[in-house]
Amino acid sequence: MSIEERLFALPTTAISDATGGHTNINARIKPLGDHYKIAGKALTVRLPDGENGAVLEAISKAMKGDILVIDAKGNTNRAVAGDFVVSLAKGLGIQGFVVDGVIRDLSAIKSLDFPIFSLGTTVAAGFKNGGGEVSVPVSVGGVAVHTGDYIVGDVDGVVVIPQGEEETIATLAEAKIVKDDAREKEALSSGEESIRAYLKKVLRTT
Repeated sequence: MSIEERLFALPTTAISDATGGHTNINARIKPLGDHYKIAGKALTVRLPDGENGAVLEAISKAMKGDILVIDAKGNTNRAVAGDFVVSLAKGLGIQGFVVDGVIRDLSAIKSLDFPIFSLGTTVAAGFKNGGGEVSVPVSVGGVAVHTGDYIVGDVDGVVVIPQGEEETIATLAEAKIVKDDAREKEALSSGEESIRAYLKKVLRTT
């Protein structure tokens, strides 16, 4: 199983526990659909305020399965993309967008079933006066992101895994899931009796 498949199978909550929560993107950046799930390598985009031209450059350079991580400076007035741009990204196999900013054409984008995590939506298009950079260090939701870092997102939020730490974090998160499953089985196996026994044990050790 590839590292992308392992990370995709894990909830962001377990990955957050494994990282210590230090690379959790601000919770205001949310999935625009509760079923959206992403796990893959970041390709970063830094945009001047209100601009979106470099998004097309990033789409042209992305590999299949990449996730565009777009630093739009938190601008909520101008969209970084609409349904046409998202259609281009989907058509080239890009997995999703994580945007410190907003998108537009929400209904059409939802019909494309393309995962977007953003600050929300707007009606206004972004400017295309030039500027912007691709594959440079960015800050998204208060977290530094570099091209090649791993991004995992689901209904609970988005977590960044620095490049080179993905195997360790995946292993720790998988172990956390096993531990949590065992705890749940112990506490809930016999209804009230097992719940009280579990609480008694935990409270005795704290």
